[in-house]
Amino acid sequence: MIPQETIVALATPSGAGAIAIIRLSGSEAITIAADVFQSVSGKDITKQKTHTIHLGHIVEPSTSSGQAGKVYDQVLLSIFKGPNSYTGEHVIEISCHGSTFIQQQIIQLLLRRGAKMAQAGEFTLRAFLNGKLDLSQAEAVADLIASDNEASHQIAMQQMRGGFSNEIAKLREELLNFASLIELELDFAEEDVEFADRTQFHELLERIEFVLKRLIDSFAVGNVIKNGIPVAIVGEPNVGKSTLLNALLNEERAIVSDIAGTTRDTIEDELVINGMSFRFIDTAGIRETKDVVESIGIQKTFEKIEQAQVVLFILDGRWMMEAGSLEAVKIEFEKIKNKFPLKPIVVIANKSDLLSEEQKNNIQATIDDILFLSAKQKVGIDELKNTLLSFVNTGALRNNETIVTNTRHYDSLLKALEEIQKVKWGLNSGLSSDLMAIDIRSALHYFGEITGEVTNDELLGNIFANFCIGK
Repeated sequence: MIPQETIVALATPSGAGAIAIIRLSGSEAITIAADVFQSVSGKDITKQKTHTIHLGHIVEPSTSSGQAGKVYDQVLLSIFKGPNSYTGEHVIEISCHGSTFIQQQIIQLLLRRGAKMAQAGEFTLRAFLNGKLDLSQAEAVADLIASDNEASHQIAMQQMRGGFSNEIAKLREELLNFASLIELELDFAEEDVEFADRTQFHELLERIEFVLKRLIDSFAVGNVIKNGIPVAIVGEPNVGKSTLLNALLNEERAIVSDIAGTTRDTIEDELVINGMSFRFIDTAGIRETKDVVESIGIQKTFEKIEQAQVVLFILDGRWMMEAGSLEAVKIEFEKIKNKFPLKPIVVIANKSDLLSEEQKNNIQATIDDILFLSAKQKVGIDELKNTLLSFVNTGALRNNETIVTNTRHYDSLLKALEEIQKVKWGLNSGLSSDLMAIDIRSALHYFGEITGEVTNDELLGNIFANFCIGK
């Protein structure tokens, strides 16, 4: 059901600034704005064209005694008449000066004239209800606002343009056509006729299965692009873990000391490398200790390794040259690999500026693919960044393919794939049309959940509750 009230909210971030934008949407938006706006040229804004901007003042309407109302601010007022607006309704945007007092005074004035305060995401919800966006595009609006790197911005823009929903809608339409023919066969069950070409139907199911699997697989990339790739920096105390974190971030984020065991807890910070977010976690040094606080830190280290997608195993390059140390390192490295077999582990020899070329060659002969760097001197940091980027499959991003980042979409795709595979099995097994039709309907349902053809109030409430007010 499409709401009828006219809503108002601040569309720019709260707080003082150069300007602020207050947005109205609804059937009475222009009328309410006209009550409080006086154009400097004397124009009646109810008679102006859509997509026009007008200079004037926001004024408290005159009292019944004819006393002039209070002037709040000089503003620019923009008119967007429905259905050619973001929400599909009449929309007014008031650009006022960015004083928090002015913002609140104008909003309260509009509330007194009959507007209602907008809920979180209500403008975009109305855009969805009025057919301006499908549900996946509406969700992409929130992702676009939250994007903090080039990759997440690119994916959100692609979804807002309908790349993902268009692909799903096309598959759904083709499946719906075959579903109609299968349903038609049920009306002629006694004549034993087939309206749906089984060979073409099988080809369609194969194609749908291929696309669904590709989209499902893309979620692994999409999830790390959206949330950042967690990278754990681990190793013994005093090998330079905190120095490495500071070098990567180019700031003194972690305490650096010659005293072993300085880092008692995990320290996290984020860095964008070539448009990809990496969340670095500096952990407590792994060693045997009787210190209760340090022991808790070490326990947290192993928890963070479990959560991380990449592990940087950092060692003191000078210590590695001591008798028997290289073999000890190799054994320790194998232990971590055996405990976390699916995680990429980068072995780093820190303080490499203190090693000779011969010493580096001896280390490299024992441990393949070891990286030499000096966190203190910031040597080898760029090579480490390139290594981290190599763990992210950004091929799909570069080729502008559809990438799934939304957990709700991922869940619906998994369920749709399951139903498609049931239909395929039924087709290959000669299952009756009525039973196949049930599985086809279920697949169509899950496709519709993604684009919003199938919704309920609880689902919409959960989605738009995560939006900011004013969008």
